[in-house]
Amino acid sequence: MLVSKKVAAAALAAVALALTVTGVVLAVTDPNAGGNQRDPLALNGYPPRTAQLHVVISTGQAYNVTADVNVDFVHNTVGADLQIPLLFSATNIELRLVARHLYVASPNLGAVIGSNWLSTKVSIPSLYGLSLEMTRPDVGLISGFPQMNVTHSGYLTTYRFHRDNVAIATPSGLPFKVPAHSAIDFSITLGKQGELAATSFKVTSKHSTAWVIVTVTSYNAPTHIIKPPAKDVTALNSTQIGRIFGSTSIGNLFNPKAITSLGQIRLS
Repeated sequence: MLVSKKVAAAALAAVALALTVTGVVLAVTDPNAGGNQRDPLALNGYPPRTAQLHVVISTGQAYNVTADVNVDFVHNTVGADLQIPLLFSATNIELRLVARHLYVASPNLGAVIGSNWLSTKVSIPSLYGLSLEMTRPDVGLISGFPQMNVTHSGYLTTYRFHRDNVAIATPSGLPFKVPAHSAIDFSITLGKQGELAATSFKVTSKHSTAWVIVTVTSYNAPTHIIKPPAKDVTALNSTQIGRIFGSTSIGNLFNPKAITSLGQIRLS
């Protein structure tokens, strides 16, 4: 078995969740001006061609999972490098979404199945809408949170939202658990021109805490995400990939509808 069942499942699911939180909770329009410092993320009102994200996921245990994600909005591709702690070391998993296929690689994969990459077909939605949402999110469209706090730090403005005793309904088959009733903390940080700089989502219950933090490290940096060489790829279905990584529930994540379903967490 290449990776820990719980860690691998949570990590792969959380990267998808992080991107989904960014795309689903936000919407477009309201610019935010403030501060005189130079804003390195400024987009001048134009949707970004690419985005580079740093993702931190924690399930409240003694470890964090981190991921560096590249998104190419022009070519509709995504690449992600995951760092998954295992005892005193770390395991890397590389993901690529290219041309309606998800490619997965891990250092010792070749020794296990004789191939460096696994692939499965997926439905990849257009990422152009996400680029628009990241250009100027409209904080006024965020609803369902009775409490909001606004803070300023240089050219950055952070909006924090809180709600207690939230009933959460989640799609079935996710490879991680979300408490039925929790306190929700959501934040969004915007740059000088209103562009997305960071976002976070935290769920706290009596017995557990979990959160995802997404930070934009840059926009419009050169990005080249391509398919691995065909000779290095073994095509499998999503269930088979999940079994190789130690959890059949990972197969649910690789189902074509799964990434979309991750955005369907409902607060009531």
